[in-house]
Amino acid sequence: MSIVQNRKAGYDYSIEERFEAGLALEGWEVKSVRAGRAQLNEAYVIVRDEELFLLNSHIGTLATTSTHEPADPTRTRKLLMHAAEIRRLIGKVERAGYTLVPLDLHFARGRVKLAIGLAKGKRQFEKRDADQKRDWKREQSRLLKQRTR
Repeated sequence: MSIVQNRKAGYDYSIEERFEAGLALEGWEVKSVRAGRAQLNEAYVIVRDEELFLLNSHIGTLATTSTHEPADPTRTRKLLMHAAEIRRLIGKVERAGYTLVPLDLHFARGRVKLAIGLAKGKRQFEKRDADQKRDWKREQSRLLKQRTR
């Protein structure tokens, strides 16, 4: 069950592989995610000291969040994956020029998970080509619907 998706990721990058990672969240963050107050628009994944971190994701606070501890909606969150997977991703990012992009936030067996993609950036002409193909598919389906009536 998807909570929030990063729609620009598919437009700006060509996703080659998808991975699922857990997130180290605080209690108020889990409640906010369940309430649908999360955004991945400007978020990105970085590698630091052989660990993966999610930066710039915004998880808004709720009115019922406790006030004795300040809540930072854009704090850096650690991603939880198996060490072998992390090493493999780090190798691809450092040697092959890939980027790690957050794709969507979802629930898996009651836990909040982040789908990240191993991606290469698209150039401007590739983006235009993808737009033209999408528009043509839409036009094709519209013509087929008219023809069957």
